[in-house]
This record gives sequence, C-alpha cells and structure tokens, in this order.
Amino acid sequence: MNTQVHRGIQVLPRQPHIFISYFRVGRLLYYSLVLFILESWVYGIQLEKAWRGGSTVWILFWFSFFLFSFLHIYLVIMDGWSRFQNYKRAKDQFYEHGFEPRIAKMYLRSKCQRNAALEAAAELGIRDDLEEYFDQQGVKWYHYVPYFIWQDPLIFLKRDFWDRTFLEKNYAPKYEYKQLCFEQYSEVELITSRG
Repeated sequence: MNTQVHRGIQVLPRQPHIFISYFRVGRLLYYSLVLFILESWVYGIQLEKAWRGGSTVWILFWFSFFLFSFLHIYLVIMDGWSRFQNYKRAKDQFYEHGFEPRIAKMYLRSKCQRNAALEAAAELGIRDDLEEYFDQQGVKWYHYVPYFIWQDPLIFLKRDFWDRTFLEKNYAPKYEYKQLCFEQYSEVELITSRG
C-alpha cells in the first residue's frame, strides 16, 4: 500500500470495519433489498396459488410482479457493489487531496453516489465540508431520483448507464486506512508516554 506524504488528510479519525462501511454506503439500498425479498416471497406464494388454480391470466399477473421484485434483488445488490467502489475511490481521492469541489462534483449525480462520498468523507473527518458543498449545489434530502434521469429519461437504454450503475469495476484502495490509523495513534501514544 502507498504511504507517501501528500497534501490531503493528515490526521485520520478511527476507522470502522470494512463491513460497517459497506453497509453504511448502501444502507438505503439494503433496506429496499429487504423489501424486494419480502415482495418476491409474497408474489411467489400468489404465483404458486395461481399455478395450482390454472388461471393463465392470474399466472401471468403474479409472474410479472414476482419477476419485477426478483430482478430488483439482483439490481440492488449490484448497485450496492458499485456504490462501494465509488466509496473506495472517493476515500482515496479525498485522502490524497483533502476536500476538493472538483472531486465532490463527481459524486453529485445520484443519492447513492452522494451517500458513498459522504461516508468516505465522514471516515476522513471532512463530511461537513462535503455536505456544505452539496447544499451549495442545491441538493435536498429528498432528491432520490438521480439527476441524470431528469436530463435523459431514456438513459436506461444506454450501456453507460448500466456500466456505471450496476457494473462498476472493482477499485482497489491505494491505502490501508486501518493500518495508517493504527500507526498514527501508536505515534501519539509513544510521544505522550515520553512526555
């Protein structure tokens, strides 16, 4: 891992376990994941009843609902994965450069991307700066629908949308933050024990 000196974040707050970060980044997605699992289960029961009843109309009706919910389970999992890649990249960028509006702008597009960047910023102690930037850009708490959908409603038909939303490539962090944090606190303890 890279431990070079840079102009970004110099003092790291204590770092959470990676699984905690993973959940925090996609918490809205994972709440909806639970709902889609429950919906699939309920629609699956109704589909089974319709199947036993032999009504083609009801079979098609419940199958369409089941398929919609079941496919969303996969999409939510992939969206969560992609947002975690955004989080790792944002954390490296903010760590190297500190808070920079040009970096923050890259994560402005959707609520999930903003959440990923906010979690990265929180773990580096600069969340307030990022929230202030988002406020200045007119972002409201209820802006759940990604901005790019309002600009191009047919974006669902483009490959770039699918790649950036559900198929983000794995990003390997440049820094081992828990180790950096441990070294930082070890140095402080050493200095205080000498003084």
